[in-house]
Amino acid sequence: MRIELSENGLRPRLLADIGGTNARFALETAPRRFEHIRILACRDHATLADAVRAYLGLTGHPPVRHAAIAIANPVTGDRVKMTNHHWTFSIEEMRCELGWQTLLLLNDFTAQALAVAELDTADLVKIGGGIPDDGAPKAVLGAGTGLGVSGLIPDGRGGYIPLAGEGGHVSFAPADEIEAYIWQYARHRHGGHVSAERLISGMGLELIYDALRQHQAGSAALSAADITGAAIRGDSMLCKQALDIFCSALGTVAANLALTLGARGGVYLCGGIVPRFIPYFETSPFRRRFEDKGRFSDYLAEIPVYIVQTEFPGITGAAAALEGKLHAHLENKFK
Repeated sequence: MRIELSENGLRPRLLADIGGTNARFALETAPRRFEHIRILACRDHATLADAVRAYLGLTGHPPVRHAAIAIANPVTGDRVKMTNHHWTFSIEEMRCELGWQTLLLLNDFTAQALAVAELDTADLVKIGGGIPDDGAPKAVLGAGTGLGVSGLIPDGRGGYIPLAGEGGHVSFAPADEIEAYIWQYARHRHGGHVSAERLISGMGLELIYDALRQHQAGSAALSAADITGAAIRGDSMLCKQALDIFCSALGTVAANLALTLGARGGVYLCGGIVPRFIPYFETSPFRRRFEDKGRFSDYLAEIPVYIVQTEFPGITGAAAALEGKLHAHLENKFK
């Protein structure tokens, strides 16, 4: 793989953050300067390469040679088959098809974690806790089409190593009788394993509401957006109950992750759902549930939780990952 040293050869770089519903694209024309940001619906394109070509067509077919794509999926080899969408592809075949020199794929929440490492305090809304320990791990998670989970581990040189995992698929653990009922409803509806993502996601909020409305005659099915809107406006006690259970369940999973990582550097909530209702979330049962861990309640009470409200953290993280890859290649080339 040959990488030119000139700025013209290295940029513009194509960056993308691919979820189960939407594909976000941008061009990095200078370090951390993102232009031509577009959001395309995944369902409108037969393949990821088709979505890329559609985006490049919208931006005048710029001469891209290097790209990084964060995707809501494990990236364990050349072949990628998306969990929450039908796209499947070979990374190398797509690189050749699009005529690029470099195509880096990484998990979307690995990218989110890289973005968290670069955030300013202005990009964060604090939800309780004390002062973060800058030398400790950070936990990163967020609900959208699915539930993404990652973390940042100090590298001993003032930086962090992002984790690539699939923590959203751990088993959901009910904390009370209502959640146990919802767990049973999910198990009967979907069969077998009930993951955290099954409840803590857009489809999860809808499932929680559907479980609750089984005992409410005349209650119609609603989308996640409609449930959230009705809860915030106070139009429906059933919607409010569903959203509160969603926030509580997220508190449980966030606390489990914080304990697992020892995340005294803070817990960072990303994703497309929570940043849309921050005022409601601030008074929701989330923080109470986060600290409800028996003998470790005091430990968790000191850990700050932040909502990441920057608009495209996946793009920022993909840019950081691609910069690291190209820089490492150039260093190796001239050793």
